[in-house]
Amino acid sequence: AISTNGDLFIVPVGGGEPKRITSQTGFDGNPVFSPDGRYIAYHAQLAAGYESDRWRVMLYDRQAGKSENLSEGFDRSANELGWSADSKTIYFVAEDETLEPIYAMTARTGAEPKKIVAEGFNGNLGVSSDGKMLVFTRSSLTTPAEVFAASSDGRNVRQLTHHNDAILAALETNAPETFWFPGAGGTRVQAMLIRPPRFDASKKYPLLVLLHGGPQTMWTNSWGYRWNAQVFSAPGYVTLMINRRGSTGYGQKFTDEITNDWGGKAYEDVMKGVDYTIAKYPFVDSTRMAAAGGSYGGYMANWIATHTGRFKALISHAGVYNKPAMYGSTEELWFEEHDMQGTPWTNPESYRKWSPLTYAGELGKYKTPTLVIAGERDYRVPYTQSLEFFSALQRQEVASRLVVFPDEGHWISKPQNSQFWYKTFLDWLATYLK
Repeated sequence: AISTNGDLFIVPVGGGEPKRITSQTGFDGNPVFSPDGRYIAYHAQLAAGYESDRWRVMLYDRQAGKSENLSEGFDRSANELGWSADSKTIYFVAEDETLEPIYAMTARTGAEPKKIVAEGFNGNLGVSSDGKMLVFTRSSLTTPAEVFAASSDGRNVRQLTHHNDAILAALETNAPETFWFPGAGGTRVQAMLIRPPRFDASKKYPLLVLLHGGPQTMWTNSWGYRWNAQVFSAPGYVTLMINRRGSTGYGQKFTDEITNDWGGKAYEDVMKGVDYTIAKYPFVDSTRMAAAGGSYGGYMANWIATHTGRFKALISHAGVYNKPAMYGSTEELWFEEHDMQGTPWTNPESYRKWSPLTYAGELGKYKTPTLVIAGERDYRVPYTQSLEFFSALQRQEVASRLVVFPDEGHWISKPQNSQFWYKTFLDWLATYLK
């Protein structure tokens, strides 16, 4: 795929010719008819070929046949749009500094979105037919998703389901502590830290640094089936999640600062975040640290393996290693062309500079034990990237192990495979950190 463009069409329910209503070169999606039938609200990315451009709230007037950008001044990405019953207000959720609040805005150009449900990571937003109630799911790093409701103005938030209460009552989980630190160039960077169960501040604990993918995503205070921080902390690790440069939820400039800078400010943010954590939390054992990530997080693990020896172990899942080869085999050509600002033949220097392969000779210098994991059906970051990385580790006699899932893609989704993935992950950490 070389384009992120997607347009909206309308077609009579009884059949007929589709009519295109959007034509800009970015992506238009999430269309929702207003209750009075006059408008269609949708969200749009205006930058062509960039899957992480900010999502604007757009309004298509069916009578005038024109679209307006309602939220250009709002520096967050709007998702899951919904209407009030009187067709005057648009609701949506947007990532914001590890959380996902619910916003409301008047359906007119220049209106300022108001945060009406500020707490929690909220999703699957719905509006009741009479417009009096909002319904949504909410989760956190300590609680899987449950269904919540609130009044249409965001007040009277209440939990409707308690499916996980009995299970959670038998577990000890610690809520994340959120903090900020000065990253590359002094820019403020946010991180979350989770203490292990039965935490004793007088003891020293090994540190696990989680490296998120994307690269344009963020670590959220929400529950996840994959890369669950509570599972990682349970054996006795302090888990650190840094929303380094390139993360979403901090404004478009912060997100864009990883473009053509994959191993630059983002890497420095991570290293400075680790330094800050060691200085701030005396219970962190700086002699027992590991780092792990998937996708771009796997790339960052590969980059770390070739640039520092400060970690006792690394885990690279579906990590990019050879940027020119990545371009030639991924199904998302637009992704490489945007983030590297060209192709391997128009901008070869960027592909060389930001490839861990370029620095592969340093693997034998640092010799950090590394677990390499991949899915054979991964078309996003083809598993051959992991094979190349593993070969370089083996040839330089670095302690390493390769695990390939023949029936998985970019993510490990099947329950039995997931159990094996977590066990393999934790066994690797125990070997080098305990």
